[in-house]
Amino acid sequence: MNTVEIYTSPLCGFCHAAKRLLNQKGVTFSEINVLAQPDRKAEMIQRANGGRTVPQIFIGETHVGGCDDLFALEQAGKLDPLLAA
Repeated sequence: MNTVEIYTSPLCGFCHAAKRLLNQKGVTFSEINVLAQPDRKAEMIQRANGGRTVPQIFIGETHVGGCDDLFALEQAGKLDPLLAA
């Protein structure tokens, strides 16, 4: 199973929704709280090709994007294969 990393903020409803979906699927993920670790925000922006909003989700080496992108993958039936790769 691919590793999953998610850059978040505790005040972000979209972050909570993305984490809820991953938890429902039984996915273990690393969470990087950019509010508590502001030095990691620059890392997130670079990895996300300029994406400044949270969440920013990475599955393996794939930049998924944000919450809407994660749910779109799930709806299209593409999330499970990406997680399993």
